[in-house]
Amino acid sequence: MSSPTTLLPEVMPFVVLPGGVQLPVLTAVAVVVITAAVLYLLSAKPKPALDPVAFTPLPLVKKESVSHDTRRFTFALPNGPNGKLGLPIGQHITLKFTDGSGKNHQRSYTPTTGDDTPGTVTFVIKVYKAGVHPKFPEGGKMSQHLDSLKVGDTVDMRGPKGHMTYHKNGKFTVHPLLKRDPDQQRAAKHFGLIAGGTGITPMLQMIHAVLRDEPTSDVTMSLLYANQSEDDILVREELEAAVKQYPGRFKLHYTLDRPPKKWAYSKGFITKEMIAEHLPAAASDGSTQVLMCGPPPMVKFACLPNLEALGFKKTDYFVF
Repeated sequence: MSSPTTLLPEVMPFVVLPGGVQLPVLTAVAVVVITAAVLYLLSAKPKPALDPVAFTPLPLVKKESVSHDTRRFTFALPNGPNGKLGLPIGQHITLKFTDGSGKNHQRSYTPTTGDDTPGTVTFVIKVYKAGVHPKFPEGGKMSQHLDSLKVGDTVDMRGPKGHMTYHKNGKFTVHPLLKRDPDQQRAAKHFGLIAGGTGITPMLQMIHAVLRDEPTSDVTMSLLYANQSEDDILVREELEAAVKQYPGRFKLHYTLDRPPKKWAYSKGFITKEMIAEHLPAAASDGSTQVLMCGPPPMVKFACLPNLEALGFKKTDYFVF
């Protein structure tokens, strides 16, 4: 008995494309599916390098001295040489290590690089040595540990972490400490930045985002940067290059506790007069926003009271 014969249609159905091109239906469907898949892959956001909960070990690939007590540490990302950090602007990363006694130590830092440097992430960190400051005889546990690392050693990291996320064109979100409170949406035409010591790192992150990554924006920035001595000024060349590169959009002023002779900037702690002269004035519509990062006494005693005396409300400033 002969097997049944499958009858094929004598005329294969076609789809007519613009221009009169004819494709069999199955071929046209395949083209649509493949095109959709390619578009999805192109539009999908790459996976961030780090997890916000679980720690991931990152190997040190480069270590440089920036000043007598500050180092630049560069680590390889776990998602390969072309991988992106994926850290939102305004957020930071938590580093962790376990000491010889089995005790865990954690500290959060803002990297000085982002998605502009594929494959790596870099931190500029001040090393607090033991036996230098009488109030902190043991020094900084994390910074000393990082300073002891050799190329190839790893540090556990996770992120992002933080209460502020910058978007674009001066717009950013402040995430409250209590999750039950709503996010605050803010928009700035002028940013005032106050930094002390290594508190410059989140400011540098913001400067890159607002100036370098938004060259056609009219949002301005003014930085007041406090340090103990001239040698303590971090990333000075980069900051002063930004003044020249973005005239009218970026202003820079320093103050030092121990300035050298013929110092062209300010001396001493940050004052009300210093803020009034070198940062944008408070705006009734909230379009002037002041961002701060530095030692807690500087923020608590030199920044906040003087900002409030100059008319800034709590919704006009943010402390990293």
